[in-house]
Amino acid sequence: MRLVNKMRMGMMNMTSGEAQQETSYELVELLPVKEEKGVRLDRFVSDSLTDMSRTYLQSLIDEGLVLVDGVPRRAAFKVTPGQRISVAIPEVAEIDIQPEELPLTVIYEDQDVVVLDKEPGMVVHPAPGHPGGTLVNGLLYRYPAISIAGSNRPGIVHRLDKDTSGVMIVALSDRAQTSLVAQWQARTVDKRYVALVVGNIEEDEATIDAPIARDPANRLRMAPVRGGRDAVTHFKVQERFKDATLVNVHIETGRTHQIRVHLAMIGHPVLGDNLYANQRARQVVSSLDLGRQFLHASQLTVELPDGSRRTFESPLPADLRVVLERLESARQ
Repeated sequence: MRLVNKMRMGMMNMTSGEAQQETSYELVELLPVKEEKGVRLDRFVSDSLTDMSRTYLQSLIDEGLVLVDGVPRRAAFKVTPGQRISVAIPEVAEIDIQPEELPLTVIYEDQDVVVLDKEPGMVVHPAPGHPGGTLVNGLLYRYPAISIAGSNRPGIVHRLDKDTSGVMIVALSDRAQTSLVAQWQARTVDKRYVALVVGNIEEDEATIDAPIARDPANRLRMAPVRGGRDAVTHFKVQERFKDATLVNVHIETGRTHQIRVHLAMIGHPVLGDNLYANQRARQVVSSLDLGRQFLHASQLTVELPDGSRRTFESPLPADLRVVLERLESARQ
């Protein structure tokens, strides 16, 4: 998939020739690539717009809000490269996102930003089919003024996967939002992670430079794909165990599942990562009783709106420390 355009538009719902209600839409246009030839329309759209549930996108197709070359098509329609697929997404009204009193671990806060230690299992922002219990719901409760430009992702400039824990920074002001987005685009943000992977990595340190896109063989996954978006991951071995290696990871880019994809590509998937696991990884995980992927955002260095460059850190969570203790015990 290649995104070719995003725009906002207004539409009038009409009944008996009279305007009933104005609805705002975000129009997203997508272009299938050759690897996606023959994929069902509903699957193509849901694989392209991963923040939304397949059920919700199916309803947009049923309502005629998904067009192929300007024509509404059924969910089973097979897409072809060269077609232009447009999705009209009703914008989420700010009132639809309900503040919720959720536990948030704050590392740092000022008038512009808040730095959090995200718990594993928490989704970052609401999406159709997943409206509550997210980090954004908790942020709106704690910081009612955070809402920026009516977005359903107020203050969010980067994300961590649901089962990845660690440091996240959120903008509380417009100037912080602008500054942080610019830093991410310029790749001046330093992002460090800790990961436990299966097997022993021979190199003490290495760089993986491989573009990433949707896996044409499995639409739920990302994969190294020629012509995908550039992605660069550096890693350094911290400690080797019998069946696993603890690595420190530094990423230049921030593609979807980047660390997980790159480490799986070299034959050392992150332990506990069911999506990219190989058979050996599954065997090791079962012996360690690891309940989620061993991936933790340990450090984030950014420039704050006041001009100071700050580094924020998150210690390894207890559930991951226990796994390392088991590995230590096994080799004694």
